Amino acid sequence: MKKAIYLFFTVALFYACHEKVESVVEENPQIKALVPQAQANKFGIVIHGGAGSIEEKGMSDSTKVAYEKKLEEAIRTGYAILENGGTAVDAVRETIKIMENSPLFNSGKGAVFANDETNQLDASIMNGKTLEAGAVAGVTKVKNPIALAYEVMVNSPHVLLYGEGAEEFAKKQGIELVDPSYFRTEKSYNALQRVKAAEKKKKANNKTAFYNEFIHNSKYGTVGCVALDKNGNLAAGTSTGGMTNKRWNRIGDSPLIGAGTYANNKTCAISCTGWGEYFIRGVAAYDVSALMEYGGKTLKEAAKTVIHEKLPSEGGGGLIGIDAKGNMVAGFNTPGMFRATMNDQGKLEIAMFGAN
Repeated sequence: MKKAIYLFFTVALFYACHEKVESVVEENPQIKALVPQAQANKFGIVIHGGAGSIEEKGMSDSTKVAYEKKLEEAIRTGYAILENGGTAVDAVRETIKIMENSPLFNSGKGAVFANDETNQLDASIMNGKTLEAGAVAGVTKVKNPIALAYEVMVNSPHVLLYGEGAEEFAKKQGIELVDPSYFRTEKSYNALQRVKAAEKKKKANNKTAFYNEFIHNSKYGTVGCVALDKNGNLAAGTSTGGMTNKRWNRIGDSPLIGAGTYANNKTCAISCTGWGEYFIRGVAAYDVSALMEYGGKTLKEAAKTVIHEKLPSEGGGGLIGIDAKGNMVAGFNTPGMFRATMNDQGKLEIAMFGAN
């Protein structure tokens, strides 16, 4: 008993220095058992706005500022929820809604155009505590797909709803519907015309040529959010308009649990962005979690393995993640990725460019 009391007061002396306490606690199981409150309120949030050919030399100062402001608005929305004791799920949903309402990103208002000149939206969300998840794909009238994905998770026995059926469910849940013209932006429409022109000119029908057209003419901008709340629960969400010039009601990784989105309190919460076909084949989001749970890797190590080693070179994209201890990561194999983080100390970091 005396030894236990001594250990407890030793930790108390170091409590003012977070890093020292964390080290002592993790290395000594007896202390860890005595002071679980040392990590009880740790929380954090990470967001992304897409990865791809995002380079500083090709972006005006005004555009850069616009992205910075919107990323900050979005992440602060979720952070406020977490700081006030809200759930990670709520933080993820409300954060993504901010980005869906902005024409800057390829989700909601700024969604890219499919080959038939419609905007087809996908989204998913997952609760790391319960492993419950909800997703929608191919919706064309839902203002905030992430809000509908949430309703699928909490108010239906299903995980993934598609198209008209998903929109019928949205009506019953009181989700806001809009005329499809709401999603049209000239930027996205013009991007479609460029892709079509390039496709016609090159008469491309192979993966390499298609990839080059996609990279240079398409719009990366899938949005995502991962969060850890004060109760130690994780959540992840992703929302997208998919791929410019997509055909035949193509669906990417964003609404697929395990491919574009995954959350598990045992390991981490992940949201992916990039060429979805490769993330689907690699079950990328779940793969990060599996490498942690079964391979003993840290979040940073697992994310690096998936993005830089397991995805093929043409599978351009990235992911964000946060683990049960509040460690964060934003990994990508493209020139850049719109991203931001905030930890439990309120430290905000926003970035767009640079190798990773």
